Amino acid sequence: MLDLLQVASYSSDTNYLSVFIIGAVVLVLLSIFFSFIPVGLWITAFFSGVRVGLGTLIGMRLRRVSPSRIINPLIKATKGGIKIEINELEAHHLSGGDVNKVVDALIAAQRADIDLEFEQAAAIDLAGRDVFEAVQISVNPKVIETPIIAAVAMDGIEIKAIAKVTVRANLDRLVGGAGEETIISRVGEGIVTTVGSSKSHKAVLENPDLISQTVLSKGLDSGTAFEILSIDIADVDVGRNIGAALQADQAEADKKIAQAKAEERRAMAVAQEQEMQAEVRRMKAKVVEAQSQVPLALAEALKSGKLGVMDYYNLENVKADTGMRQTIAGNDYSDTSEGDQ
Repeated sequence: MLDLLQVASYSSDTNYLSVFIIGAVVLVLLSIFFSFIPVGLWITAFFSGVRVGLGTLIGMRLRRVSPSRIINPLIKATKGGIKIEINELEAHHLSGGDVNKVVDALIAAQRADIDLEFEQAAAIDLAGRDVFEAVQISVNPKVIETPIIAAVAMDGIEIKAIAKVTVRANLDRLVGGAGEETIISRVGEGIVTTVGSSKSHKAVLENPDLISQTVLSKGLDSGTAFEILSIDIADVDVGRNIGAALQADQAEADKKIAQAKAEERRAMAVAQEQEMQAEVRRMKAKVVEAQSQVPLALAEALKSGKLGVMDYYNLENVKADTGMRQTIAGNDYSDTSEGDQ
């Protein structure tokens, strides 16, 4: 009897274990099924008026596309009255585009009565531009403020100006059109040209509209993604006196050139003076050399009989007399000089 009870208890435990295992397997299979097939998303789409099959959702999973990123924007578009095929949204997502932003742009364009097709919006998004922001700028123009732009009038006075450019997005030129940097560069170039062609900086200060009118007439929005509505000069200020600074720099440069030339002339004069002194020293050396040869010549003349003894004594007397006269003349000059003092 005890053995039968043990066998029955064992059989009951085995049945419970089998039921538990089967239940766990069923739960795992159901979790895998519902995680792979978004039934909840399918139900949401169905009651939102979007007809999409479970096979389509399974195909998205197989293509490694998150169904929620396609179905939720599709529901939004359907509720907004935009007709879009699910294949178009999936293709745009696979191309690297932002499906949700494209749908938002289409809804905003429809509400603002702007003609924008899905293909155009997708192209703008794939071009790297914010298509939703572009639609917003088309409805509500954007103000671009330039940095401080410095220009110099003809009178040499620097003018510093800040411009505010009101632009509206041009959806037809967003693909391939230049951006805000080009607008700022062109406006800056126009300001520099306008101020540079003004004869006086006072004319610019008195009439800043002259800058905006001239710049606006140049068609600066050509080839850009924007349409310029207005250009307003927000601030105009006087900067440095560039003309005076240039004249001062030129005067300083001329001064340095003149000093260099004067130094060159002085160096040449010193060189010539040194050359003349050297020539004088050479001449004195020749005189000394000639004088050193006089006694030798006298001795040779005495030996050869060309000069007599009396002639030699007469020559010495003449030299002594000449030296005495020079001495007397020197003393007289000194006495006269002291008396005058």
